[in-house]
Amino acid sequence: MNRYFITGIGTEVGKTIVSAILTEALQADYWKPVQSGTVEGTDSNSVAGLISNTASQFLKEAYSFKEPASPHLAAALEGVEIDIETVQLPSSSNRNLIIEGAGGVLVPLNSKHYVIDLAKRFDAEVILVCRNYLGCINHSLLSIDYLRRHNYKIKGLVLSGDFDPLVRSAIVNYADTPVLAEIKEINEVTKSSIAELARSVKQF
Repeated sequence: MNRYFITGIGTEVGKTIVSAILTEALQADYWKPVQSGTVEGTDSNSVAGLISNTASQFLKEAYSFKEPASPHLAAALEGVEIDIETVQLPSSSNRNLIIEGAGGVLVPLNSKHYVIDLAKRFDAEVILVCRNYLGCINHSLLSIDYLRRHNYKIKGLVLSGDFDPLVRSAIVNYADTPVLAEIKEINEVTKSSIAELARSVKQF
């Protein structure tokens, strides 16, 4: 069983959509270890609603908080401190596992740990979602640099949005790692659009 940790260059870059696409493409199980913003719903429910295959399982969060904020803040508002040692891999099948992070690489879980620390804890390969916006080159290269300097295993990039060729090359050439998928702007996110995008994912 392979584990893939989905993180991004910032918040709202499309991690949940990418997680749905990869869950469908690999018929993998899905897990969001730490969920904030449950007043607006959960990412697990969102992904489950976009999957067509019947094999994937959706595993229970280790921590969930109501406030749509950084996990360390959302936890503090409920009088909780996230203990990374208590976040254990749930029992699941022998299928691949998609693990979705929260926000970007260095979003704090507590005063000592960041979301990306979960990738190393679970020996998961990192998939970095790069969204096209002004400043995305800087955010992408800083994220890639951090992952490399701290010896994370980078599986590859997913490019989200319509990139200018020069912007794309600035990120991809620096990353020197495979582009697993390129997701153009989606007018409507549905099961059928996720299934179609899943078919375009390169083989793992």
